[in-house]
Amino acid sequence: MSEITKEIERRRTFAIISHPDAGKTTLTEKFLLYGGAINQAGSVKGKATARHAVSDWMEIEKERGISVTSSVLQFEYGGFCINILDTPGHQDFSEDTYRTLMAADSAVMVIDGSKGVEAQTRKLFKVCVMRHIPIFTFINKMDRDAMDTFELLDDIEKELGIATCPVNWPIGSGKAFQGVYDRNSREVELFSDTQKGTRMGEVQKLSIDTGELDGILGEEARTKLDEEIELLDGAAAEFDQELVSKGELSPVFFGSALTNFGVETFLRHFLDMTTSPLPRMSDKGEIDPMTEPDFSAFVFKIQANMNKAHRDRIAFMRICSGAFTAGMSVYHVQGGKEVRLSQPQQMMASERKMIDSAYGGDIIGIFDPGIFSIGDTLTNAKDRYVYEGIPTFAPEHFARVRQMDTMKRKQFVKGINQIAQEGAIQIFQEYNTGMEEIIVGVVGVLQFDVLKYRLENEYNVEILLENLPYEHIRWIENEEIDMDRLSGTSDMKKIKDLKDRPLLLFIHEWSIRMTLERNDGLRLSEFGRS
Repeated sequence: MSEITKEIERRRTFAIISHPDAGKTTLTEKFLLYGGAINQAGSVKGKATARHAVSDWMEIEKERGISVTSSVLQFEYGGFCINILDTPGHQDFSEDTYRTLMAADSAVMVIDGSKGVEAQTRKLFKVCVMRHIPIFTFINKMDRDAMDTFELLDDIEKELGIATCPVNWPIGSGKAFQGVYDRNSREVELFSDTQKGTRMGEVQKLSIDTGELDGILGEEARTKLDEEIELLDGAAAEFDQELVSKGELSPVFFGSALTNFGVETFLRHFLDMTTSPLPRMSDKGEIDPMTEPDFSAFVFKIQANMNKAHRDRIAFMRICSGAFTAGMSVYHVQGGKEVRLSQPQQMMASERKMIDSAYGGDIIGIFDPGIFSIGDTLTNAKDRYVYEGIPTFAPEHFARVRQMDTMKRKQFVKGINQIAQEGAIQIFQEYNTGMEEIIVGVVGVLQFDVLKYRLENEYNVEILLENLPYEHIRWIENEEIDMDRLSGTSDMKKIKDLKDRPLLLFIHEWSIRMTLERNDGLRLSEFGRS
């Protein structure tokens, strides 16, 4: 086995998804703690003086205590090199999460034990199912009062349509939480919150068959545990690695990220149950990192102004095969030319570390002089190929945007274009007037706040947002259609995107059907392509 193949084999790349406040960012921090990447976990919420979570680096994230952009974090643990993609929990940023899931090989779903499956979990989960990637469930906050455990599992199975297999089982919850029972080793791991904020603190494990355990748990808790184990062994799905790998069975773990309980146990099992980087589909078929020696990667995210001092743009790439070396030249397929990948870096959120090499499965950031777009393929294979594009979500909210100071037109156009290239917003022009009138489309209204905040803070431009009543957008698939002769409805608006592709906006859904009926042969699509 070559050195490159060995390096690729020890990679694990996964995304963490959850509803806001389920404890996703806290769990991410504890993973980093175990990998020795940080010494003390940050507090996600709290006073202005509190440490902020490593993965929340944007000023607006620190102020609101939520993640609004995906972070990329890498650390070593137990001989594995782990890439974590931490995603925004808020549904208004689901498009960023969707793109991030395209770069992951598996997903960790964090669920609040007191709330079960929430709306956002459902939406993100569907994306995982579409990609058939393995999903691991961590039921968090067991140190607080939680739902009945069987109800929680039932909730996951009914809401998300996936079978569950509990790897361990909680003993009580809230003040009565005493630990978890490992079904495979038949050991009980006793809960202690002495580990809060650090990885110190002994984890006490006792066999389920030892008499000592009865005295620790108490008669009532012990009897309940025995009954639940019996019920579980008879009713729960058997662990099946093949079904896990297909994304049809989710291994379930219980713990408390805040107090560190169950986090390392989960991490160890997760590494045993996941595989090295998976093949990716291209227009030439599957590209398998274990057999494809040439370097290839695709861009899944672009982030401007991560460093205020440099005002730069970073293109995040998922390496799909081969090895990367700093300063190497590769072919940019969409750009049709060779490019030199300069200033390669790996991230600890906004902290950067210049790197000399990286391998299939890794996520790297490359300085982008403005040539890359989301979905671009880079490779040094002689027989070139293009990786599958990343679909663009249809925006659901629209607003006309104007800058307050007409003298700042240049900064305004630059800022709004850069933020659009990141995929956070989509910008459109009036069909006939061009860039004089800019219409912004977003998946969630919170994106408007982020746009306003970033234009003011990063580009020194104040804007006015005028909300528009449109709720539906459609791309025109057959672009030969004469837009001037297109017969629509009174609530339809003709616009175009930055690539001059024609689009239609509608207030009412019935107007879409009517427009299709009035224009023979017209084909409309809900998805654009990056």
